[in-house]
Amino acid sequence: MNRRDFMKVMTGVGVASGFRVPLARGASYNGKLFVFVQADGGWDPTSFCDPKTNVGGEPTINNWALNGEVRQAGNIRYAPFAGNQAFFEKYYRRILVVNGVDAQTNSHTAGVVHNWSGRISEGYPTTTALLAAHNGAGLSMPYLSFGGFSQTAGVAVFTRLNNPAEIRNIAKPELNSGLADRRPFFAPEDWESITTHRDKRIARLAAAPNILPRDARNRELYAGALGEDAAEGLRSYADMIPDPDELQPVEEYDLLRSRLKRQAQLTVLAFRAGVAVSADLRLGGFDTHDNHDPEQGWLLGNLTSAIDYLWDYAELHGVADRMVVVVGSDFGRTNKYNAELGKDHWPIGSFLVMEKNQPWTNRVVGETDELHFARRVNPSTLQRDDAAGTLIHPKHIHKALRKYLGVADTAESQRFPFHNTEELPLFS
Repeated sequence: MNRRDFMKVMTGVGVASGFRVPLARGASYNGKLFVFVQADGGWDPTSFCDPKTNVGGEPTINNWALNGEVRQAGNIRYAPFAGNQAFFEKYYRRILVVNGVDAQTNSHTAGVVHNWSGRISEGYPTTTALLAAHNGAGLSMPYLSFGGFSQTAGVAVFTRLNNPAEIRNIAKPELNSGLADRRPFFAPEDWESITTHRDKRIARLAAAPNILPRDARNRELYAGALGEDAAEGLRSYADMIPDPDELQPVEEYDLLRSRLKRQAQLTVLAFRAGVAVSADLRLGGFDTHDNHDPEQGWLLGNLTSAIDYLWDYAELHGVADRMVVVVGSDFGRTNKYNAELGKDHWPIGSFLVMEKNQPWTNRVVGETDELHFARRVNPSTLQRDDAAGTLIHPKHIHKALRKYLGVADTAESQRFPFHNTEELPLFS
């Protein structure tokens, strides 16, 4: 992000408009914060973090490779495409790339489920949900979702944050549209009476006999979200949300639309307020069966630009040193163009994991051949091992993330184990 763009960020949070971020008294969690970015539809790693040039006698893999060469930032190779150069040169020191991840499917439904839960069939929660369940107790909205796959399997609840203006209504229901300068719906004494009766009802429901475990858990989460600290944190978050003209704008290209920077903005503010610990962000449109190069170029550029904004905005609000960012997609795209100048579904994809000041970054794990077929790796050394190695699957990624992020042994994670799955030392 250059100085001009950074000043736009500053203006967006109100430095020029007088907007100030209040401290959230409800914030008591000081651990890591988690952002999972879903590039929905199937991105093209061969034009991103697993670059492939063309092979003699084979169909063209990438048009950029007709005149361009693979580039490298630190130990990470990348394609000279879209905004890759600026992104990798700025962030290679905080990036782990995992290539050759076999989703075992060309189906969007199965690919999304597999890549974001670690299991190809439904029923397992996202790692985002497990992190919220473990770290977000007592917070009003610990798990944010902006669409995409956000399965909780009952371990947590997510907040779908499509309309940030509604947060004011939720946080301050006694006020008209959550605004103090309008006539309130209730007089202070009436509102106190309402909340007193509400609290008594919550206590009565919690003490009711023969409650099913899930109902008891849901009532516990509901009561926790209405606690004094959680409510105060939510009110602080409502005060942080900029006016509509100060939110990051929707970006457009042809029929594609992106709200990814706005999602990043709202997520960072929620982290700053102490109301959330994890979030699923989503950018759709990657299913480029036609017009592949222009659309993937815009989408990958928008993706890396939004992740750059996420990190800069997190720095501005003092949470970047706590943040872990995971980026992935349904799967990859074919190693050739179709008749519509598009690329179809391909089961081999990649993940990026980002964090500041870690010894496991500036690395590439996993490997594919020149035609983007996954190669096996030794599960202990992570080196190529065609004879006795294992293919990397999404379950390996999520098992390693669970362990590294401290939720592998929680009761919630133990309900959803990855049996017969090697522990890959991705973060060693």
